[in-house]
Amino acid sequence: MLEPYLFPISYAFMTFPIAAAFFTLPFLIVQYRRHGYIHKYRALILYLFLLYMMNALYLIVLPLPASIHNLPPKAVSYYQLIPFHFVMDIIRETSVRPGIPSTYWHLLKERAFLQVVFNVALTVPFGMFLRHYLRAHWVRCLVVTFMLSLFFEVTQVTGIYGIYDYPYRLFDVDDLITNTLGGMIGLLAAEWFAKILPRVDRLDEHVDLSTKRVSYTRRGIAFCIDWFVLSPFLTLLAILQVPYPFVIGVILYFIILPYVTNGHTLGKWIVRIRVKGQGERLTAREVIVRYGLFYLVLGGLNQLLFIVASSSLSPILIMIYALGMFVVDVLFGIHLLRCMFNRERQLFYEAKSHTTHIII
Repeated sequence: MLEPYLFPISYAFMTFPIAAAFFTLPFLIVQYRRHGYIHKYRALILYLFLLYMMNALYLIVLPLPASIHNLPPKAVSYYQLIPFHFVMDIIRETSVRPGIPSTYWHLLKERAFLQVVFNVALTVPFGMFLRHYLRAHWVRCLVVTFMLSLFFEVTQVTGIYGIYDYPYRLFDVDDLITNTLGGMIGLLAAEWFAKILPRVDRLDEHVDLSTKRVSYTRRGIAFCIDWFVLSPFLTLLAILQVPYPFVIGVILYFIILPYVTNGHTLGKWIVRIRVKGQGERLTAREVIVRYGLFYLVLGGLNQLLFIVASSSLSPILIMIYALGMFVVDVLFGIHLLRCMFNRERQLFYEAKSHTTHIII
């Protein structure tokens, strides 16, 4: 009886790392924006919830038909709209005899009873999450769990919204009832677990963001966002044949903009950090030295490699320059790794400019 459930669960666990990889970036951005840092307990709950939702969805839709041109189901109707019809199914199929206690354990092997138990258990973690993480009231839990169950049923009866020619599972109102019941049981279970688990809404009560270190992960996200924004502008400058588009873009975005906004770029603003100098206000010298060394010197030398490679210089000179840049980039990579694993070390352009990152 358990085999039909083990198949989709195994697929959920196998594909979870892929889903987690796509989930991580938006998760980090939302957590940085909302809380200013990443709390391990909050992260654990959200990743467990992702794993749970994948298991729930896979249990609902798997196994899929062999072809999208599947045959219609053998049932007379695609819908079962009689509430509590599962009671009649259990009574009709069970071998339990009310006056004989020794027959009660037979329920644990009977399809109709186990189907009800599965439908209730399916949404118990959902109700627990709503209560423990979102602090949802019982009315909200009731409504949201019902909507989740309705989503499952509609997904099934529409053949995954028209992907398949015919539904391969039926709409059952009893599933709505038992799934919703499971959510409410989960809510009550969360109240019990609340006695031994930390309150999610109180995790940040004694956190001082000014004492927290800005991680390289956070800086890397800001870096990627900034270049995602800047790249189309550099492309436009290149199409318009504006001289030195890289230099112009870096000066406008990474020097003038942070100076005007006191250390902000769009990427840094999104993850709630900024560059800070020796004083409250970032000076022109600090921002020019910081980004000049990193982007105009180190980045500019790498950009120059493309110009040199397409020039009429001797192939030997081009190879020597490319080899030299490879050595420089490797040295910078080693320098970056040393700074990442030693919190006391600063990147060279930070040390020279006397700047650092702070959380805002």
